Amino acid sequence: MNSRRSWVVFGVGVFAYLVAVTQRTTIGVAGVAATDRFHVSASVLSTLAVVQLIVYAAMQIPVGVLIDRVGSRALMVAGTALMIVGQVAVALSPTIAVAIVGRILVGAGDATVFTSLMRLTNSWFTGRLVPQLSQWIGNIGQLGQVVSAVPFAIILHESGWTTAFLSAASLSVLALVGIIVSIADRPAGSAEGPRPATWAESIRQLRISLARPGTQLGFWSHFVTQSSGTVFSLMWGIPFLVFALGIQPAEAASLLIVLVVAGLIAGPILGLLTARFPLRRSNLVLGIVAMMGVVWTVVLLWPGTPPLWLVIVLIVAIGIGGPGSLIGFDFARTFNPLHSLGSANGIVNVGGFLASFVMMFLIGVSLDLQNRGGDAATLYDLDHFRWAFAIQYVIIGIGVGFLVHARRRTRRRLREDEGIEVAPTWVALMETWRRRGGRRAQ
Repeated sequence: MNSRRSWVVFGVGVFAYLVAVTQRTTIGVAGVAATDRFHVSASVLSTLAVVQLIVYAAMQIPVGVLIDRVGSRALMVAGTALMIVGQVAVALSPTIAVAIVGRILVGAGDATVFTSLMRLTNSWFTGRLVPQLSQWIGNIGQLGQVVSAVPFAIILHESGWTTAFLSAASLSVLALVGIIVSIADRPAGSAEGPRPATWAESIRQLRISLARPGTQLGFWSHFVTQSSGTVFSLMWGIPFLVFALGIQPAEAASLLIVLVVAGLIAGPILGLLTARFPLRRSNLVLGIVAMMGVVWTVVLLWPGTPPLWLVIVLIVAIGIGGPGSLIGFDFARTFNPLHSLGSANGIVNVGGFLASFVMMFLIGVSLDLQNRGGDAATLYDLDHFRWAFAIQYVIIGIGVGFLVHARRRTRRRLREDEGIEVAPTWVALMETWRRRGGRRAQ
Protein backbone atom coordinates (compact mmCIF):
# COMPACT_ATOMS: atom_id res chain seq x y z
CA MET A 1 0.00 0.00 0.00
CA ASN A 2 1.23 3.53 -0.86
CA SER A 3 4.30 1.90 -2.51
CA ARG A 4 6.27 2.78 -5.63
CA ARG A 5 4.22 0.19 -7.55
CA SER A 6 1.08 1.92 -6.28
CA TRP A 7 2.16 5.13 -7.97
CA VAL A 8 2.87 3.32 -11.25
CA VAL A 9 -0.66 1.84 -11.21
CA PHE A 10 -2.08 5.25 -10.33
CA GLY A 11 -0.12 7.05 -13.08
CA VAL A 12 -1.10 4.64 -15.86
CA GLY A 13 -4.69 4.59 -14.66
CA VAL A 14 -4.92 8.39 -14.62
CA PHE A 15 -3.50 8.54 -18.15
CA ALA A 16 -6.15 6.05 -19.28
CA TYR A 17 -8.84 8.21 -17.65
CA LEU A 18 -7.45 11.38 -19.27
CA VAL A 19 -7.72 9.65 -22.64
CA ALA A 20 -11.27 8.50 -21.84
CA VAL A 21 -12.27 12.10 -21.05
CA THR A 22 -10.72 13.17 -24.34
CA GLN A 23 -12.89 10.67 -26.21
CA ARG A 24 -15.96 11.76 -24.23
CA THR A 25 -15.54 15.48 -24.92
CA THR A 26 -14.48 15.43 -28.58
CA ILE A 27 -18.09 15.58 -29.70
CA GLY A 28 -18.67 18.80 -27.76
CA VAL A 29 -15.80 20.53 -29.54
CA ALA A 30 -17.05 19.09 -32.86
CA GLY A 31 -20.63 20.33 -32.36
CA VAL A 32 -20.40 23.00 -35.05
CA ALA A 33 -18.62 20.63 -37.46
CA ALA A 34 -21.28 17.97 -36.79
CA THR A 35 -24.01 20.45 -37.76
CA ASP A 36 -22.28 21.06 -41.08
CA ARG A 37 -21.51 17.36 -41.69
CA PHE A 38 -24.91 15.85 -40.89
CA HIS A 39 -27.35 18.79 -41.48
CA VAL A 40 -29.67 17.93 -38.58
CA SER A 41 -31.75 19.84 -35.98
CA ALA A 42 -30.51 20.74 -32.48
CA SER A 43 -32.51 17.99 -30.79
CA VAL A 44 -31.20 15.35 -33.23
CA LEU A 45 -27.65 16.66 -32.87
CA SER A 46 -27.97 16.46 -29.09
CA THR A 47 -28.52 12.72 -29.39
CA LEU A 48 -24.83 12.34 -30.30
CA ALA A 49 -23.96 13.31 -26.75
CA VAL A 50 -27.16 12.22 -25.02
CA VAL A 51 -27.07 8.57 -26.09
CA GLN A 52 -23.43 8.42 -25.07
CA LEU A 53 -24.32 9.67 -21.59
CA ILE A 54 -27.37 7.41 -21.35
CA VAL A 55 -25.16 4.40 -22.06
CA TYR A 56 -22.50 5.70 -19.67
CA ALA A 57 -24.99 6.23 -16.85
CA ALA A 58 -26.89 2.98 -17.49
CA MET A 59 -23.67 0.97 -17.32
CA GLN A 60 -22.34 2.44 -14.08
CA ILE A 61 -24.12 0.06 -11.71
CA PRO A 62 -23.41 -3.07 -13.81
CA VAL A 63 -19.78 -1.93 -14.11
CA GLY A 64 -19.58 -1.42 -10.34
CA VAL A 65 -20.88 -4.93 -9.74
CA LEU A 66 -18.39 -6.32 -12.28
CA ILE A 67 -15.50 -4.49 -10.61
CA ASP A 68 -16.28 -6.21 -7.31
CA ARG A 69 -16.73 -9.52 -9.16
CA VAL A 70 -13.93 -9.69 -11.79
CA GLY A 71 -11.64 -6.75 -11.01
CA SER A 72 -10.79 -3.33 -12.45
CA ARG A 73 -8.05 -4.34 -14.91
CA ALA A 74 -10.24 -6.54 -17.11
CA LEU A 75 -12.91 -3.85 -17.35
CA MET A 76 -10.42 -1.11 -18.22
CA VAL A 77 -8.95 -3.27 -21.01
CA ALA A 78 -12.39 -4.03 -22.48
CA GLY A 79 -13.61 -0.44 -22.10
CA THR A 80 -10.59 1.15 -23.73
CA ALA A 81 -10.86 -1.26 -26.67
CA LEU A 82 -14.53 -0.29 -27.11
CA MET A 83 -13.61 3.40 -27.23
CA ILE A 84 -11.12 2.71 -30.02
CA VAL A 85 -13.80 0.99 -32.10
CA GLY A 86 -16.37 3.71 -31.32
CA GLN A 87 -14.16 6.64 -32.31
CA VAL A 88 -13.12 4.91 -35.54
CA ALA A 89 -16.83 4.47 -36.35
CA VAL A 90 -17.46 8.18 -35.70
CA ALA A 91 -14.45 9.13 -37.83
CA LEU A 92 -15.74 7.19 -40.83
CA SER A 93 -19.47 7.84 -40.31
CA PRO A 94 -21.32 8.90 -43.49
CA THR A 95 -24.58 9.55 -41.60
CA ILE A 96 -25.73 10.68 -38.15
CA ALA A 97 -26.99 7.14 -37.42
CA VAL A 98 -23.51 5.63 -37.77
CA ALA A 99 -22.03 8.42 -35.64
CA ILE A 100 -24.60 7.72 -32.91
CA VAL A 101 -23.65 4.03 -32.89
CA GLY A 102 -20.00 5.05 -32.54
CA ARG A 103 -20.79 7.35 -29.63
CA ILE A 104 -22.74 4.54 -27.95
CA LEU A 105 -19.58 2.41 -28.07
CA VAL A 106 -17.53 5.33 -26.73
CA GLY A 107 -19.99 5.76 -23.86
CA ALA A 108 -19.88 2.04 -23.06
CA GLY A 109 -16.09 2.02 -22.97
CA ASP A 110 -15.84 5.29 -21.07
CA ALA A 111 -18.19 3.87 -18.42
CA THR A 112 -15.58 1.37 -17.25
CA VAL A 113 -12.54 3.57 -16.70
CA PHE A 114 -13.28 6.10 -13.96
CA THR A 115 -15.06 3.76 -11.53
CA SER A 116 -12.38 1.12 -12.06
CA LEU A 117 -9.65 3.66 -11.33
CA MET A 118 -11.38 4.85 -8.15
CA ARG A 119 -11.52 1.22 -7.02
CA LEU A 120 -7.83 0.71 -7.83
CA THR A 121 -6.91 3.78 -5.81
CA ASN A 122 -8.68 2.42 -2.75
CA SER A 123 -6.92 -0.94 -3.21
CA TRP A 124 -3.39 0.45 -3.67
CA PHE A 125 -3.50 3.41 -1.23
CA THR A 126 -4.71 3.98 2.31
CA GLY A 127 -5.22 6.81 4.83
CA ARG A 128 -6.05 10.48 4.37
CA LEU A 129 -4.19 10.44 1.07
CA VAL A 130 -7.14 8.67 -0.61
CA PRO A 131 -9.61 11.61 -0.82
CA GLN A 132 -6.81 13.84 -2.11
CA LEU A 133 -5.87 11.31 -4.79
CA SER A 134 -9.54 11.07 -5.76
CA GLN A 135 -9.48 14.79 -6.48
CA TRP A 136 -6.28 14.46 -8.49
CA ILE A 137 -7.87 11.70 -10.56
CA GLY A 138 -10.69 14.05 -11.49
CA ASN A 139 -8.40 17.03 -12.06
CA ILE A 140 -5.76 15.32 -14.18
CA GLY A 141 -8.42 13.38 -16.05
CA GLN A 142 -10.19 16.59 -16.99
CA LEU A 143 -7.06 17.67 -18.86
CA GLY A 144 -8.60 15.45 -21.50
CA GLN A 145 -10.88 18.40 -22.19
CA VAL A 146 -7.77 20.45 -22.97
CA VAL A 147 -6.66 17.77 -25.44
CA SER A 148 -10.05 17.91 -27.16
CA ALA A 149 -10.29 21.70 -26.94
CA VAL A 150 -6.83 22.47 -28.38
CA PRO A 151 -4.96 19.81 -30.40
CA PHE A 152 -8.12 17.92 -31.40
CA ALA A 153 -9.86 21.18 -32.36
CA ILE A 154 -6.85 22.26 -34.40
CA ILE A 155 -6.73 18.94 -36.26
CA LEU A 156 -10.50 19.13 -36.81
CA HIS A 157 -10.34 22.58 -38.35
CA GLU A 158 -7.16 21.97 -40.37
CA SER A 159 -7.51 18.34 -41.49
CA GLY A 160 -11.20 17.55 -41.12
CA TRP A 161 -13.55 15.25 -39.27
CA THR A 162 -12.07 11.84 -40.16
CA THR A 163 -8.44 12.68 -39.37
CA ALA A 164 -9.39 14.32 -36.06
CA PHE A 165 -11.40 11.39 -34.72
CA LEU A 166 -8.85 8.80 -35.92
CA SER A 167 -6.16 10.78 -34.10
CA ALA A 168 -8.25 10.70 -30.92
CA ALA A 169 -8.71 6.93 -31.28
CA SER A 170 -4.94 6.46 -31.47
CA LEU A 171 -4.58 7.85 -27.94
CA SER A 172 -6.77 5.03 -26.65
CA VAL A 173 -4.43 2.54 -28.32
CA LEU A 174 -1.58 3.92 -26.18
CA ALA A 175 -3.75 3.75 -23.04
CA LEU A 176 -4.72 0.15 -23.80
CA VAL A 177 -1.07 -0.92 -24.03
CA GLY A 178 -0.28 0.80 -20.73
CA ILE A 179 -3.17 -0.89 -18.92
CA ILE A 180 -2.20 -4.35 -20.18
CA VAL A 181 1.46 -3.92 -19.22
CA SER A 182 1.25 -2.06 -15.89
CA ILE A 183 -2.03 -2.46 -13.99
CA ALA A 184 -2.96 -5.12 -11.44
CA ASP A 185 -6.15 -5.21 -9.37
CA ARG A 186 -4.53 -5.21 -5.92
CA PRO A 187 -1.13 -5.48 -4.19
CA ALA A 188 0.32 -8.89 -3.40
CA GLY A 189 -0.90 -10.06 0.00
CA SER A 190 -3.82 -7.63 0.05
CA ALA A 191 -6.21 -8.05 2.98
CA GLU A 192 -9.31 -7.03 1.01
CA GLY A 193 -10.83 -10.48 1.22
CA PRO A 194 -12.33 -12.66 -1.52
CA ARG A 195 -14.53 -11.36 -4.29
CA PRO A 196 -18.21 -12.36 -4.35
CA ALA A 197 -18.39 -16.05 -5.20
CA THR A 198 -21.66 -15.85 -7.14
CA TRP A 199 -23.67 -13.30 -9.08
CA ALA A 200 -26.41 -13.63 -6.46
CA GLU A 201 -23.94 -12.49 -3.80
CA SER A 202 -22.87 -9.57 -6.02
CA ILE A 203 -26.49 -8.46 -6.43
CA ARG A 204 -27.01 -8.75 -2.68
CA GLN A 205 -24.01 -6.46 -2.09
CA LEU A 206 -25.44 -4.00 -4.58
CA ARG A 207 -28.78 -3.88 -2.81
CA ILE A 208 -27.08 -3.30 0.54
CA SER A 209 -24.94 -0.46 -0.91
CA LEU A 210 -27.97 1.14 -2.57
CA ALA A 211 -29.94 1.07 0.69
CA ARG A 212 -27.23 2.90 2.65
CA PRO A 213 -28.14 6.58 3.18
CA GLY A 214 -24.45 7.49 2.76
CA THR A 215 -24.41 6.00 -0.75
CA GLN A 216 -27.57 7.93 -1.63
CA LEU A 217 -25.98 11.10 -0.27
CA GLY A 218 -23.03 10.50 -2.60
CA PHE A 219 -25.38 9.97 -5.55
CA TRP A 220 -27.24 13.25 -5.05
CA SER A 221 -24.00 15.15 -4.34
CA HIS A 222 -22.69 13.99 -7.71
CA PHE A 223 -26.07 14.76 -9.35
CA VAL A 224 -26.15 18.43 -8.37
CA THR A 225 -22.49 19.39 -8.83
CA GLN A 226 -21.25 17.66 -11.97
CA SER A 227 -24.13 18.07 -14.40
CA SER A 228 -23.92 21.77 -15.29
CA GLY A 229 -20.26 21.59 -16.36
CA THR A 230 -20.84 18.35 -18.28
CA VAL A 231 -23.75 19.83 -20.24
CA PHE A 232 -21.69 22.91 -21.07
CA SER A 233 -18.44 21.17 -22.07
CA LEU A 234 -19.90 18.12 -23.76
CA MET A 235 -22.67 19.64 -25.89
CA TRP A 236 -24.08 23.13 -25.53
CA GLY A 237 -21.13 25.29 -24.45
CA ILE A 238 -19.55 25.72 -27.89
CA PRO A 239 -22.85 26.52 -29.72
CA PHE A 240 -23.72 28.98 -26.93
CA LEU A 241 -20.35 30.72 -27.08
CA VAL A 242 -20.08 30.78 -30.89
CA PHE A 243 -23.63 31.45 -32.08
CA ALA A 244 -25.31 33.18 -29.14
CA LEU A 245 -22.35 35.26 -27.92
CA GLY A 246 -20.49 35.71 -31.22
CA ILE A 247 -17.15 34.32 -30.01
CA GLN A 248 -14.85 32.84 -32.66
CA PRO A 249 -14.78 28.98 -32.66
CA ALA A 250 -11.06 28.74 -31.80
CA GLU A 251 -11.44 31.19 -28.91
CA ALA A 252 -14.58 29.40 -27.71
CA ALA A 253 -12.75 26.05 -27.68
CA SER A 254 -9.90 27.61 -25.71
CA LEU A 255 -12.37 28.97 -23.16
CA LEU A 256 -13.17 25.37 -22.21
CA ILE A 257 -9.60 25.21 -20.89
CA VAL A 258 -10.65 27.73 -18.23
CA LEU A 259 -13.15 25.14 -16.98
CA VAL A 260 -10.33 22.62 -16.58
CA VAL A 261 -7.94 25.08 -14.93
CA ALA A 262 -10.63 26.06 -12.42
CA GLY A 263 -11.00 22.40 -11.49
CA LEU A 264 -7.24 21.93 -11.22
CA ILE A 265 -7.01 24.79 -8.73
CA ALA A 266 -10.15 23.98 -6.74
CA GLY A 267 -9.66 20.18 -6.65
CA PRO A 268 -6.69 19.98 -4.25
CA ILE A 269 -8.31 22.54 -1.97
CA LEU A 270 -11.56 20.57 -1.87
CA GLY A 271 -9.57 17.37 -1.28
CA LEU A 272 -7.88 18.89 1.77
CA LEU A 273 -11.16 20.27 3.10
CA THR A 274 -12.87 16.91 2.58
CA ALA A 275 -10.14 15.10 4.54
CA ARG A 276 -9.99 17.80 7.24
CA PHE A 277 -13.75 18.23 7.78
CA PRO A 278 -15.43 14.89 6.93
CA LEU A 279 -18.63 15.81 8.78
CA ARG A 280 -19.06 19.00 6.72
CA ARG A 281 -18.69 17.55 3.23
CA SER A 282 -22.34 18.11 2.35
CA ASN A 283 -21.95 21.80 3.24
CA LEU A 284 -19.16 22.03 0.66
CA VAL A 285 -21.47 20.47 -1.92
CA LEU A 286 -24.37 22.82 -1.17
CA GLY A 287 -22.04 25.82 -1.19
CA ILE A 288 -20.75 24.91 -4.66
CA VAL A 289 -24.31 24.47 -5.97
CA ALA A 290 -25.35 27.84 -4.55
CA MET A 291 -22.35 29.54 -6.16
CA MET A 292 -23.13 28.04 -9.58
CA GLY A 293 -26.79 29.02 -9.25
CA VAL A 294 -25.95 32.64 -8.48
CA VAL A 295 -23.53 32.98 -11.41
CA TRP A 296 -25.93 31.33 -13.88
CA THR A 297 -28.68 33.71 -12.73
CA VAL A 298 -26.51 36.77 -13.37
CA VAL A 299 -25.53 35.50 -16.84
CA LEU A 300 -29.07 34.59 -17.91
CA LEU A 301 -30.60 37.85 -16.63
CA TRP A 302 -27.85 40.11 -17.97
CA PRO A 303 -29.37 42.76 -20.29
CA GLY A 304 -28.01 42.17 -23.78
CA THR A 305 -24.96 40.02 -24.46
CA PRO A 306 -23.04 39.08 -21.28
CA PRO A 307 -19.47 40.49 -21.28
CA LEU A 308 -16.53 38.15 -21.71
CA TRP A 309 -15.39 38.54 -18.09
CA LEU A 310 -18.78 37.33 -16.85
CA VAL A 311 -18.69 34.35 -19.20
CA ILE A 312 -15.27 33.44 -17.78
CA VAL A 313 -16.66 33.72 -14.23
CA LEU A 314 -19.45 31.33 -15.24
CA ILE A 315 -16.99 28.83 -16.70
CA VAL A 316 -14.87 29.00 -13.54
CA ALA A 317 -17.95 28.41 -11.35
CA ILE A 318 -19.14 25.34 -13.25
CA GLY A 319 -15.53 24.16 -13.45
CA ILE A 320 -15.41 24.01 -9.65
CA GLY A 321 -18.49 21.77 -9.79
CA GLY A 322 -16.37 19.02 -11.39
CA PRO A 323 -14.06 18.39 -8.41
CA GLY A 324 -17.01 19.13 -6.13
CA SER A 325 -18.77 16.08 -7.56
CA LEU A 326 -15.90 13.85 -6.40
CA ILE A 327 -17.00 14.47 -2.81
CA GLY A 328 -19.82 12.04 -3.65
CA PHE A 329 -17.28 9.23 -4.01
CA ASP A 330 -15.83 10.09 -0.62
CA PHE A 331 -19.27 9.49 0.88
CA ALA A 332 -19.31 6.09 -0.84
CA ARG A 333 -15.84 5.28 0.49
CA THR A 334 -16.62 6.11 4.11
CA PHE A 335 -20.05 4.48 4.27
CA ASN A 336 -19.29 1.20 2.44
CA PRO A 337 -16.83 -1.67 3.05
CA LEU A 338 -14.01 -2.05 0.53
CA HIS A 339 -15.31 -5.32 -0.92
CA SER A 340 -18.49 -3.59 -2.18
CA LEU A 341 -16.96 -0.21 -3.04
CA GLY A 342 -17.16 -0.82 -6.79
CA SER A 343 -20.94 -1.14 -6.58
CA ALA A 344 -21.23 1.94 -4.36
CA ASN A 345 -19.03 4.04 -6.68
CA GLY A 346 -21.09 2.89 -9.66
CA ILE A 347 -24.27 4.08 -7.96
CA VAL A 348 -22.73 7.47 -7.16
CA ASN A 349 -21.37 7.95 -10.68
CA VAL A 350 -24.84 7.56 -12.19
CA GLY A 351 -25.98 10.76 -10.49
CA GLY A 352 -24.22 13.51 -12.43
CA PHE A 353 -24.59 11.81 -15.78
CA LEU A 354 -28.29 11.11 -15.23
CA ALA A 355 -28.84 14.81 -14.59
CA SER A 356 -26.58 15.70 -17.52
CA PHE A 357 -28.31 13.74 -20.24
CA VAL A 358 -31.77 14.83 -19.04
CA MET A 359 -30.73 18.48 -19.13
CA MET A 360 -28.80 18.09 -22.37
CA PHE A 361 -31.78 16.62 -24.20
CA LEU A 362 -34.32 19.06 -22.75
CA ILE A 363 -32.12 22.01 -23.72
CA GLY A 364 -32.08 20.75 -27.32
CA VAL A 365 -35.86 20.29 -27.29
CA SER A 366 -36.34 23.78 -25.85
CA LEU A 367 -34.16 25.35 -28.55
CA ASP A 368 -36.17 23.61 -31.28
CA LEU A 369 -39.53 24.57 -29.75
CA GLN A 370 -38.56 28.23 -29.53
CA ASN A 371 -37.35 28.24 -33.14
CA ARG A 372 -40.88 27.86 -34.55
CA GLY A 373 -39.93 29.13 -38.00
CA GLY A 374 -37.31 26.42 -38.40
CA ASP A 375 -34.71 28.99 -39.49
CA ALA A 376 -31.22 27.61 -38.79
CA ALA A 377 -29.89 31.15 -38.45
CA THR A 378 -32.05 31.83 -35.38
CA LEU A 379 -31.87 28.39 -33.75
CA TYR A 380 -29.07 29.38 -31.36
CA ASP A 381 -30.25 32.91 -30.49
CA LEU A 382 -29.18 34.21 -27.11
CA ASP A 383 -32.77 34.56 -25.90
CA HIS A 384 -33.45 30.95 -26.86
CA PHE A 385 -30.47 29.85 -24.80
CA ARG A 386 -31.64 31.90 -21.80
CA TRP A 387 -34.84 29.85 -21.52
CA ALA A 388 -33.16 26.59 -22.46
CA PHE A 389 -30.42 26.89 -19.83
CA ALA A 390 -33.05 27.78 -17.20
CA ILE A 391 -34.04 24.09 -17.28
CA GLN A 392 -31.05 23.51 -15.02
CA TYR A 393 -32.80 25.18 -12.08
CA VAL A 394 -35.59 22.59 -12.13
CA ILE A 395 -33.38 19.50 -12.44
CA ILE A 396 -30.72 20.59 -9.96
CA GLY A 397 -33.36 21.95 -7.58
CA ILE A 398 -34.97 18.52 -7.42
CA GLY A 399 -31.53 17.03 -6.73
CA VAL A 400 -30.87 19.44 -3.86
CA GLY A 401 -34.15 18.42 -2.22
CA PHE A 402 -33.18 14.74 -2.33
CA LEU A 403 -29.65 15.57 -1.15
CA VAL A 404 -30.92 17.31 1.97
CA HIS A 405 -33.22 14.36 2.69
CA ALA A 406 -30.36 11.86 2.28
CA ARG A 407 -28.12 13.97 4.51
CA ARG A 408 -30.74 13.95 7.26
CA ARG A 409 -31.02 10.15 7.08
CA THR A 410 -27.21 9.73 7.01
CA ARG A 411 -26.74 11.87 10.09
CA ARG A 412 -29.48 9.95 11.87
CA ARG A 413 -27.68 6.68 11.05
CA LEU A 414 -24.39 8.11 12.36
CA ARG A 415 -26.09 9.08 15.60
CA GLU A 416 -27.75 5.68 16.06
CA ASP A 417 -24.82 3.48 15.01
CA GLU A 418 -21.76 5.41 16.17
CA GLY A 419 -23.08 8.01 18.60
CA ILE A 420 -21.81 10.88 16.40
CA GLU A 421 -24.02 13.96 16.56
CA VAL A 422 -23.50 16.42 13.69
CA ALA A 423 -24.53 19.83 14.96
CA PRO A 424 -25.78 22.57 12.60
CA THR A 425 -22.94 24.53 11.03
CA TRP A 426 -23.68 27.70 12.97
CA VAL A 427 -23.55 25.78 16.27
CA ALA A 428 -20.22 24.20 15.32
CA LEU A 429 -18.81 27.62 14.39
CA MET A 430 -19.93 29.10 17.72
CA GLU A 431 -18.32 26.21 19.63
CA THR A 432 -15.06 26.70 17.72
CA TRP A 433 -15.12 30.44 18.46
CA ARG A 434 -15.74 29.83 22.16
CA ARG A 435 -12.91 27.28 22.41
CA ARG A 436 -10.48 29.67 20.75
CA GLY A 437 -11.64 32.46 23.00
CA GLY A 438 -11.06 30.26 26.04
CA ARG A 439 -7.55 29.37 24.96
CA ARG A 440 -6.67 33.03 24.40
CA ALA A 441 -7.99 33.86 27.88
CA GLN A 442 -5.62 31.29 29.41
